[in-house]
Amino acid sequence: MATPPTVLIADDDRSIRTVLTQALGRSGYQVRATGSAAMLWRWVEEGEGDLVITDVVMPDDNGLDLLPRIKRQRPELRVIVMSAQSTLMTAVKAAQRGAFEYLPKPFDLAELLAVVARALAVPSPMTDPSIEPRDGEEKLPLIGRSQAMQEIYRTIARLTTTDLTVMVNGESGTGKELVARALHDYGRRRAGPFVAINMAAIPRELIESELFGHERGSFTGAHNRSQGRFEQAAAGTLFLDEIGDMPPEAQTRLLRVLQEGEFTSVGGRQPIRANVRIVAATHRDLRQAIRAGQFREDLFYRLNVVPIRLPPLRERAEDIAVLARHFLDRARESGLPAKTLDQGAVDGLRKYRWPGNVRELENLMRRLAALTPQEVITAEVIQGELAEPMPDRGEEAAGGTKDLGQAVERHIRHMLAGSSDGIPTRDIYDQVIAEVERPLIRMTLAATRGNQIKAAEMLGLNRNTLRKKIKDLEIPVVRGIG
Repeated sequence: MATPPTVLIADDDRSIRTVLTQALGRSGYQVRATGSAAMLWRWVEEGEGDLVITDVVMPDDNGLDLLPRIKRQRPELRVIVMSAQSTLMTAVKAAQRGAFEYLPKPFDLAELLAVVARALAVPSPMTDPSIEPRDGEEKLPLIGRSQAMQEIYRTIARLTTTDLTVMVNGESGTGKELVARALHDYGRRRAGPFVAINMAAIPRELIESELFGHERGSFTGAHNRSQGRFEQAAAGTLFLDEIGDMPPEAQTRLLRVLQEGEFTSVGGRQPIRANVRIVAATHRDLRQAIRAGQFREDLFYRLNVVPIRLPPLRERAEDIAVLARHFLDRARESGLPAKTLDQGAVDGLRKYRWPGNVRELENLMRRLAALTPQEVITAEVIQGELAEPMPDRGEEAAGGTKDLGQAVERHIRHMLAGSSDGIPTRDIYDQVIAEVERPLIRMTLAATRGNQIKAAEMLGLNRNTLRKKIKDLEIPVVRGIG
């Protein structure tokens, strides 16, 4: 009869050791558990165990620092890392130092048992010891400890050891470029350039030249040869933002590059090797765009090798407080006054819907740091700043949300009822229009990170008209937001 596999457990928490020992024992495994990294290393040196489950923080050592030593001593030994320090950097370090899997605490016991079974059933993954993430967890590009973000961290960590093409989908302001930068900064191409191009911001007739470059004389105004983004990103990462807005003719050209691995510049004849890792992003539903004939299905499958969905901020409300405090800290580091949030302010932030997502929250924190006189930001300040009423979550769950027309109708009815004779004395039209225009313009400016040219384009207004409305409506504009 075959001897059951032995699992070595190292965790400073006695209760976790007990739970794991009992659960693994019931599943038929032999178990040895310790709260000491030194004892774990002794067992590994002596050749004991078929699998290691280790915490990161232990009294006498760090599990992540122990990982490379374990892999050098016994490359075949699989290691599962657990940590309450559930950040992107922890996941990246675990993956790049050879961990079979990383599980944030608190973990699901059934999931852990499934990972143990899978780890013992397949060969130990190899790791490239030359790849090592940069230090500085305080400068992480992605913030949040919600379950949704933990899954994204684990996905990013796995992808840093590959060059697979990634498609990031999420609403505007969720941080799609931050994911692309994390894949680059912690991946094997981090020594190369990171080049970003927004497909929605380039005129259709210039997209091919922007992507692939052009030769001198290839079109009117082409006085010199120009490198395209593919050449600029050689040996690095090319981030194609808003890929859903790429015109059909450019889609065909991009597909050919992805298929053949090379391209020619506009007006050129010599093929150029496409040595880039592609990360694409969009806020659109590309499957719907395919059905509408607006996006090539074959290109979609070339780009959608590994899909990552970034959740909107309203779906991870538990991250709002840590994000808000992070942005206030960054504002202080940039020279703005130090501010803190009281619990009422945090509760108010959590109730808001955040249509502009993380970008809107960041801009709000910078605005409050610059303009709020008091050091402690209260619920009243938050209520006054946010453009829409903070809905009660219980009411939302019961289907109590109203569309904009109903909300305006209710507000006008309240205004009429507030007059002694049922008729406002004057200026009801101007009052209502101002109350709609003010949040509309303020939130559009937040979405464009204070860029008035982009905001005017989104609103369909002349730039001078927008400036006049900002002045007339007394909308505060903080220069350099974003």
